[in-house]
Amino acid sequence: MAVSKAGDRSPWNWLLFLPILVPLLTPLFNQDTPRLFGFPVFYWLQLAFILLGVTTTTVVYQLTKRRG
Repeated sequence: MAVSKAGDRSPWNWLLFLPILVPLLTPLFNQDTPRLFGFPVFYWLQLAFILLGVTTTTVVYQLTKRRG
C-alpha cells in the first residue's frame, strides 16, 4: 500500500477553490448589461474569471513555496 508523504497542508490551499466556485454563481453573468467595450457581461466576466484563477494560483504559490 502506498503512503502519501504530502506534507503541504497549508490553509492557503483553500483559496484554490475560489476560482472554481465563483464561475458557478450563474446570477453574476445571467444578464446582458453592463457592457464593456460593446461586449455583454458574460464575455468579459469569463476573462475576469481567468484573471481570478491566475491571480489566486500565483498568490497561493507564493505563500506556500518552501524557502531554503
